[in-house]
Amino acid sequence: MSLTLTDIYLGTGGQHIHPALAAFPISDFVIDSRRATPGSCFIALPGAHSDGHEHIADAIANGAIAIIAHRIPQNAAVQVIRPESEPAPQRVTPPVLFLTSDSLTALQNLAAYWRGRHTPTVVAITGSVGKTSTKELTAAVLRQRFPTLWTPGNYNNEIGLPLSLLQLRPEHRYAVLEMGFYVEGEIAQLCEIAHPHIGVITNIGPIHLERAGSMEAIFRGKAELIQALPSSGRAILNWDDPWVRKMAAFSPAPVFKYGLSEEADLWADQIESYGLAGIRFRFHHRQASGGIETFYVNLPLLGRHSVHTALRAAAVGLLADMQWADIIRGLRDVDARLRIDIAPGYNGSTLIDDTYNASPPSTIAALNLLQEMDGRRIAILGDMLELGGEEEIGHRLVGARAAETSDMLITVGPRSRWIAEEARALGMDAARIHATESAEEAAAIAREAIQPGDFILIKGSRAMRMDEIVASLTAPIDK
Repeated sequence: MSLTLTDIYLGTGGQHIHPALAAFPISDFVIDSRRATPGSCFIALPGAHSDGHEHIADAIANGAIAIIAHRIPQNAAVQVIRPESEPAPQRVTPPVLFLTSDSLTALQNLAAYWRGRHTPTVVAITGSVGKTSTKELTAAVLRQRFPTLWTPGNYNNEIGLPLSLLQLRPEHRYAVLEMGFYVEGEIAQLCEIAHPHIGVITNIGPIHLERAGSMEAIFRGKAELIQALPSSGRAILNWDDPWVRKMAAFSPAPVFKYGLSEEADLWADQIESYGLAGIRFRFHHRQASGGIETFYVNLPLLGRHSVHTALRAAAVGLLADMQWADIIRGLRDVDARLRIDIAPGYNGSTLIDDTYNASPPSTIAALNLLQEMDGRRIAILGDMLELGGEEEIGHRLVGARAAETSDMLITVGPRSRWIAEEARALGMDAARIHATESAEEAAAIAREAIQPGDFILIKGSRAMRMDEIVASLTAPIDK
């Protein structure tokens, strides 16, 4: 069952349908006119740098047969339908422009409508760190047994999540969605669209604290997922995190606890990390009968912090009544796209590319992984943004761990000078610390210093252009 012009009409406020609309299936939904293809629908959204309404003609030229917009472009060669105020026409000649009061709201309403026409178990994941890796690994587990939809990349906001839901098809038994957070009310809105049945909380930390205002506000915002669950659902909570523990009191659904202690329903111990060769640990699962299942596993995941990711994905698999053999096969799925990339580096080195974003907890976890490498260890760390009042202490905590784990430290940006200062204050040789202001300067220093066999961790907020350092230090590909 493909979504058609009929569904766009009904999902954006229409009431009285006509069979003519059903004759036109939609192949895809895009918000970038350059990605429009024959049979697609283009949603014209206003943006900070460009307004999609200015590119409607481009989308049509690329083959879009449907447009969702809140104004009609000049000289538009389209048939206009107003779902909120008039019945569907008896004749339709694409391209068709569905004129709405607000195109973003129309996208969200359409996604909620389409979600309502399907019956997957929706698994929603939120938290301060580890959302995307948890989503990828959870989907890898579920798809061992069930047709599963999961959000691509970091499609976790008021635009990306609706676009993901529009990919639902009748065969999907599960949908795994990531939910991001900046301000209170945001996750509640996403839940109104997605109607999750299982909610997974990774952890609570001072990520986006500058926008949220306080740790309490972050807690309340993340807890909106748990509060939105039905009584027939399940809340999967990190029992090692005091903030997440508090969410149990807000859950109308039964709580499934995971962590590293026997207080949890699913816990891990005897954890060993083998650097780039993966991790080994022991699962324990407390069954409803009171008995405890125990399994040793070797997984191709990087760093001890990945144990929590594996616990979350395994918890979802258990709630889906999956067998352990299938769960473990999913956890070993090499196609599960996790955030850290390992690549050959300049002059015989190895790059640990963790440049997607950065926060104090995720950076310390990356430094812990660096420490496990058998060679000289270089940390290139950029500013961590949006930490609000926790900005200085967050950078200094990273600096303290960098001093313990790194043989050489290069920082990028004005805030990262706190990392350098703290590492120096804790006894790291000043000659091995370089505080820079730009990605270019940091890359130049690294290229001068790198020796064969070195391991280089590169991490920082996206705005710091840390990906340019990776590009500069990546070994050339032989042709």
